[in-house]
Amino acid sequence: MNILFFLYHGFSDISGISKKVQYQINGLCQSGHNVDVCQYTVLENGHRVRMVNDEIIQDYGKGSLAAVRKRIDYSGIKRYIREHEYDIVYVRSFHNANPFTIDLFRTIKSTSAKIALEIPTYPYDKEYQGFSLRNKIGLKIDKLFRNKLAKITDAIVTFSDDKEIFGQRTICISNGIDFDAITIQNKGKESDDVINLVGVAEVHYWHGFDRLIAGLGEYYKSEHSKEVYFHIVGGIAPSEMEGSKYAMGFKKIISQYNIEGKVFFHGPLYGEELDNILNIADFAVGSLARHRSGIYSMKSLKNREYAARGIPFIYSERDTDFDNTDFIIKAPSDETPIDINKILLFLNNYKGSPLIIRFSIKYLTWEEQMRKVIKEL
Repeated sequence: MNILFFLYHGFSDISGISKKVQYQINGLCQSGHNVDVCQYTVLENGHRVRMVNDEIIQDYGKGSLAAVRKRIDYSGIKRYIREHEYDIVYVRSFHNANPFTIDLFRTIKSTSAKIALEIPTYPYDKEYQGFSLRNKIGLKIDKLFRNKLAKITDAIVTFSDDKEIFGQRTICISNGIDFDAITIQNKGKESDDVINLVGVAEVHYWHGFDRLIAGLGEYYKSEHSKEVYFHIVGGIAPSEMEGSKYAMGFKKIISQYNIEGKVFFHGPLYGEELDNILNIADFAVGSLARHRSGIYSMKSLKNREYAARGIPFIYSERDTDFDNTDFIIKAPSDETPIDINKILLFLNNYKGSPLIIRFSIKYLTWEEQMRKVIKEL
């Protein structure tokens, strides 16, 4: 099939989203499909452009007017789609339903191509709490038009268990894994008396890392036999360090419990540096507060990356790919501190290996997940 993978944004070498999208595209290609990629980017000369593969199909120019035009003028991609025969146009939602995107979708439908609209997280409204007024206005516009936009699509692709979103049927898939891009853990252990917990994320309130830090504080308040450290890898929203409506800030929790030497902030790490941190991990930390953003069921990419490396982990949402496995701990979806002793007891009893964990998710390839989308369409 001829497929156009349409993005409202561009690619970044340091973005996890960009890597995920590239894995999806690779999965489609591995199934024998011809895939073109449409993205929006800003060139070195400051021009804002929309491109298909390496071809510029629309140059919006420079400056603030160009920034507005790229949100409302889709004439370049509409023209390109009319001139090429696509069987499927796969669109990654940008929470931007409006009259202009509706017009774009109608143009796509007029060519007889099927439209799959991927909504990466659902529901997403609460994710905008604490965002700028401009972003909140954008969400209000999206609310007005998203049902109408959804009706034009042929299906909504979701990583939740929802059978219908915005009045449209869904195709439920899992976040996949590119096993060639993720190395299995090569464990280095300094001492049995030291336990390293590692959480990798661009940290926001729904990750709930404050619960883990508070749990660490509670652990050190009483007699303990092991030294437990929490390594946070990734950028951290300022509100999480200083405090938000959801929880006390990381700095205050650490100070309150006097555990300054137990929590380490490594910042964003990639490649070998990321591998080195994950190689010392005894246990990994997924999202612990998705309930704060109104999400109770999802298939987190980070959970799959931990499993692909062969590291057991903890999370709080419902994830049907892992809920019944023996290498995870389910935290309650509430605001209680995480029980560190429960993690230590788990590690003491767990007899699995990185290879066993990795092998158990071999079916979660992007090739297999994207094949489900094509089959349903």
